Amino acid sequence: MTEMLYGVREGEVNLERYQLQELNQLLVFAAQFNDFYKEKLAHVSLPIQSNEDLLEVPFTLKSELSKDQIDFAPYGRNHSYPESSYIRYHQTSGTSGRPLKILDTKESWEWWSDCWVKVLESSGVTKEDRLYLAFSFGPFVGFWSAYEGAKKVGTTVFPGGGQSTIERLNSIIENKATVLLCTPSYALHLAEVASANNIDIKNAHIETIITAGEPGGSIPSVREHIERLWSAKLYDHVGMTEMGAYGYSCSEQKGIHVNEEHFICEVIDPQTSLPVAEGERGELVLTNLKRYGYPLIRYRTGDIVINTNTKCPCGNSHKHLPGGIIGRADDMVVIRGINIFPQSIEAIVREFNEVTEFSIVYYTIEEMDQIKVKVETENEGIKDDLQKRLRDRVGLRVQVDVVENGSLPRFEMKAKRVVDERVK
Repeated sequence: MTEMLYGVREGEVNLERYQLQELNQLLVFAAQFNDFYKEKLAHVSLPIQSNEDLLEVPFTLKSELSKDQIDFAPYGRNHSYPESSYIRYHQTSGTSGRPLKILDTKESWEWWSDCWVKVLESSGVTKEDRLYLAFSFGPFVGFWSAYEGAKKVGTTVFPGGGQSTIERLNSIIENKATVLLCTPSYALHLAEVASANNIDIKNAHIETIITAGEPGGSIPSVREHIERLWSAKLYDHVGMTEMGAYGYSCSEQKGIHVNEEHFICEVIDPQTSLPVAEGERGELVLTNLKRYGYPLIRYRTGDIVINTNTKCPCGNSHKHLPGGIIGRADDMVVIRGINIFPQSIEAIVREFNEVTEFSIVYYTIEEMDQIKVKVETENEGIKDDLQKRLRDRVGLRVQVDVVENGSLPRFEMKAKRVVDERVK
C-alpha cells in the first residue's frame, strides 16, 4: 500500500505518524493543564502508542461541556489558561440546546484563521478577489474567522454587518465583489429580494459563493439552485464554534474534505460507539489538534456523514466525506417507521426551482405522527408532482400545502425550518 504523505513545514511526512505526534502533545498538555480533561484522561496511559489507542480515550459530549459551564460558571473548566490569556469570546448558536461560551487565545485565534485560509484557497480565492461577508458579526463565530483568514490571503474584505438585505445587495454590486460568504438560506433570500427589486445579480461580479452554517451547500439540488440564481460557483464549508473550521469542499463539489493537518476524524455508530464500516453512515467524531486554549478530544459532533476511504477525484488525500453533512442525529425523527432527516426533505423540495421558501411540520392525528411540507410558490401546479416525488423518495405520504408568498420566515443565520407539533 502506498504510504500516505502529508506536506507540512519544509517537506512531506507520514500523515498518521504526524497526527499521532500532535495528538500526544495535546493529550499530555490537557492532562496536566486543563481541569476539564484532567478528570477525563486520568485513567488513560499517556503517551498513546498508535492511533488505534485513541479508541481508549473517552468521548467528549456537548452535554458534558454545557453542564461544566453551569457548575463552573460562566466559562467552565475547558479553558486551559488564565482568563487574562484570552482575547476572543464567541458562543454557539444555541440551535441544539444551551449555547456554549468559548474563549480563544491569540494563538488559537491564529489557528482559526489558518484553517480558514485552507477553506478560501480550496475555493480558488486569491488576493485579487473582493470578498463580501453577508453576516451580522455577533457572538456566533460565523464568518469572524473567515475575515481573519481573508486577511492572510490578502483579499479585500467588505463587511456586511448592520446592513439590510437591500443595502447588502447594493454594496455587493457597487463594490464589484467577486466572492460572497453567507449561509445557503441567505444566498437564496438575497436572490429572492434581488428579483423582487429588479436587481440583476446574474450579471454582477460574483463568481464564487462560499456557504457555511447549514448543510445546504453540499446538497446538489440546493447548490445547483443557488448557482443558477447567481450564475456563480458554490463551495461548501463546515465548522463548529466549539470545534473549529474543520472542513472544506473542492473542485469536484461532491462533499467535504476534513483538514487532517488540524483534525482527527472518526465515524462511529451512534448506538454502539464503534467505528462504522466503509460506505456506512455514522456520527462524525473530531479531535482538534492545535487549539490548546480550548481543546476538544473525541468530540461527538452529532453530525451524520458517510464513511469512506475512497479518495476524491480532485486528488486531495485528506479524508473525504461524500455528500458532506447529510443530517444530524438529533434532527432525525421516525414517522410511521421511516427515518426522516430534514436535509433529505430539503434536497427534494429544492429540485423545484419554483419554490422560494418552505417549512417542514411534524404533527399528530389520531395518535399517529404525520409530516407535511409548506411551500411558497407561484406555481401551484407543482404540488402533485412534489407530493409524488416525496412519497417515492422518502417512502411515505407527505402532504404538501401551498402557502402565501412571504408568509414563511427568512433566515440570515442558521435556518429553522422544522416545526414540531407532535403530541408527545
